Amino acid sequence: MNPYILLRAALALFKKPPIELNSLQLAQATKQARKEYELEQRVLNSPLAARMIIPPAELQDAYQQVRSRYEDEGSFRAVLADNQLTIDSLKEALYRQTKVNTVLETVAAGTEKVSAVEIELFYYNHPEKFTRPERREVSHILISINPHYPENSRTKALQRIQEIQSLLKQDISRFANLALKHSECPTALQGGLLGTVTRGKLYPELDAVLFGLQTGQISAAVESEMGFHILYCKKIYLANTMKLEEARPRVRQSLQDRTRMQRQRQWIASLPILTPVNDYDYV
Repeated sequence: MNPYILLRAALALFKKPPIELNSLQLAQATKQARKEYELEQRVLNSPLAARMIIPPAELQDAYQQVRSRYEDEGSFRAVLADNQLTIDSLKEALYRQTKVNTVLETVAAGTEKVSAVEIELFYYNHPEKFTRPERREVSHILISINPHYPENSRTKALQRIQEIQSLLKQDISRFANLALKHSECPTALQGGLLGTVTRGKLYPELDAVLFGLQTGQISAAVESEMGFHILYCKKIYLANTMKLEEARPRVRQSLQDRTRMQRQRQWIASLPILTPVNDYDYV
């Protein structure tokens, strides 16, 4: 089995190198690597690939991209050794991968541009893809519950959050300063800002309260598994549908990518099928 292709398959499937996979995962990665190898070999055996020349500078760039992920030469070589690779075999594998990519890009280069009519048809036939749910910009102040610290016992934490809420009722413009001073969440450094969220992104207890608030309104103390919160609904973005002109660039890119992939698949399908090989031949 080609070590580099096996490594690539293992990372794609399980985000782990082959040496960290269990037997079932390794079998799946090996099967995937075999398919990729056969596909790549069909591409490399084509007349188009025979005419392709990969500049040394392009290969060096590909190698440097891999090398730059490691702090020093020792750790880099250790990872290579763990995956049955050497610098030379890595460069050979990168050359192979770069050539395959270049061939497929050349095949896709002849793809016709997506027309305005195609974009509009896709937009109007798939309205669900362009509907935005209701979103809310929210900040919070958190007082955690921790029985190991007297000031964070449940009773004390509730008392502290209620005192902060009383101050906010008098002057809500103090929210960011009070968050910075009292909140026990890392967001305190940003004035308690959690960001813009849709339903289901926060703890259920917080979610239920937040989506019942009006713009500029703060909540009563809300308890979650983290502790007590005060929520501040800063802005409401109602559910809406993205307009065609706004969606057009995204649709064009999506359809163009799909068309390019179809052209590549059709070209690959026209290539001769390889004679079946044993694992020994994947070297």
